[in-house]
Amino acid sequence: MRIFDPHIHMTSRTTDDYEAMRAAGVRAVVEPAFWLGQPRTSPASFFDYFDSLLGWEPYRAAQYGIAHHCTIALNPKEANDPRCLPVIEELPRYLVKDSVVAVGEIGYDSMTPAEDHALAAQLQLAADHGLPALVHTPHRDKLTGLRRTLDVVRESALPVDRVLVDHLNETTVKEAMASGAWLGFSVYPDTKMDEDRMVAVLRAHGPERVLVNSAADWGKSDPLKTRKVGDAMLRAGFSEDDVDLVLWRNPVAFYGLSGRLDLTPVDAPATHEGNSILRGGE
Repeated sequence: MRIFDPHIHMTSRTTDDYEAMRAAGVRAVVEPAFWLGQPRTSPASFFDYFDSLLGWEPYRAAQYGIAHHCTIALNPKEANDPRCLPVIEELPRYLVKDSVVAVGEIGYDSMTPAEDHALAAQLQLAADHGLPALVHTPHRDKLTGLRRTLDVVRESALPVDRVLVDHLNETTVKEAMASGAWLGFSVYPDTKMDEDRMVAVLRAHGPERVLVNSAADWGKSDPLKTRKVGDAMLRAGFSEDDVDLVLWRNPVAFYGLSGRLDLTPVDAPATHEGNSILRGGE
């Protein structure tokens, strides 16, 4: 089973996690820029973080035979802090980097006017740079948040079929699917989807345009949730091809819209097992 985790925050994880992910079949990840758990107090702290997503984290992943790409943005939660807004003006110098495969995470947290502005501005940046967008739907009042998100996307220069709407669940999947967007589901202990619910959604709606991620971060989370979903799909009667579509080909197709997904074979250092990886989607 080959796995591409399309949303995981490896900055928050240990090298043991990388080793376990590799053993479970994870060969590629995308790490979206996100909130670190406490407020940043200046734009400079974002830039240091972005630099680590572009340099240090890909190096760390490669030690375990895992290809690492990222998305860059001002996240929705911090879009409400006036101290952080200058970050948007500096994003273009990061969005031209080869390993940046989307603008994200953008979207809504509390659905404020400040978040409206940040979402619209960053959708425009995605269109300007020929990148897709990874959109975070809010944790509260999810259906209202999805509808507001899709309204802003439709008003933007970025086509909806270049948008991945993430953190979906049973209440939002039908409208997200009808919109033509790509569909992201986070399988995360306690607060989001679990394996059985994910299988039920796939049974009801099929695997097309569906991406499953662990969203693993500094909270209670599990970087092996993608593998656990694949195993649950097989137990439920899905084919190996269905599993490969959801866990590999769909994320490759979405992030491949950037034209930057590098999936050529790369050797990991000989100190680790499983030295050959696919940094490509075929």
